[in-house]
Amino acid sequence: MQTRNWQKFFENEAPGYLENCFTKNTEYEISFLIEELGLKENDQVLDIGCGTGRHSLGLAGRKIRMTGIDLSHDMLSRARKFAGEQNLDIEFHQGDASQLRLDREFDHAICICEGSFCLYEEGIEPFGYHLNILRNVFSMLKPGGKFLLNALSALKMIREHSDEDVSKGLFDLATMSNHCEIEMKDGSKVKVIEKGFIPSELTELFVKAGFEVLQLWGGTAGSWNRQTLKLDEWEIMVVARKPV
Repeated sequence: MQTRNWQKFFENEAPGYLENCFTKNTEYEISFLIEELGLKENDQVLDIGCGTGRHSLGLAGRKIRMTGIDLSHDMLSRARKFAGEQNLDIEFHQGDASQLRLDREFDHAICICEGSFCLYEEGIEPFGYHLNILRNVFSMLKPGGKFLLNALSALKMIREHSDEDVSKGLFDLATMSNHCEIEMKDGSKVKVIEKGFIPSELTELFVKAGFEVLQLWGGTAGSWNRQTLKLDEWEIMVVARKPV
């Protein structure tokens, strides 16, 4: 897989993932997804970057047929364990969202909380990589199907960095990307990259992939409420649709 360092990071994070503060609004987020996407019983929904399955589990509990994709074996192991404990029938696949295509169509799709989008590594061309993710999702959606995605905001990233960060290579202005070295629990270190997007760039990517862009909102975890984008929003929410 091209994102092997991110895979290492998420294997490292899996045991304590649900302790993160941004996971505490799951029930509200599930209600938001149902309303925004118009989800109904027996709809088939693809969860890209599903992690430990917190959104897939909640939606499946409301009789929505969920399929999850994630890069991390350990995240998926926990998702399968939780699904078994709740007697929920959810299909999980391990893979890179830029490469994996399932041989069927879904009514809707979600990719939230840095679920594969915005995450890449050295040697990968970021525009093409993220376009591949969107094209893969497009290919797996039924006509009229909606796709809700959260992406990191480059507007906020710029406000958080200095010229010194740029000169040190910690922030790349050409790609609007954070370059990070993260220490794992075993003491090893991995180098990863987080890409931020400006709204017009996201719109261009979605349109190039074939989507109609319906909405762009502030989408920071814990504060989803269809709010206007602000400079200090960490995330941008995109709601798009595959044309009928």
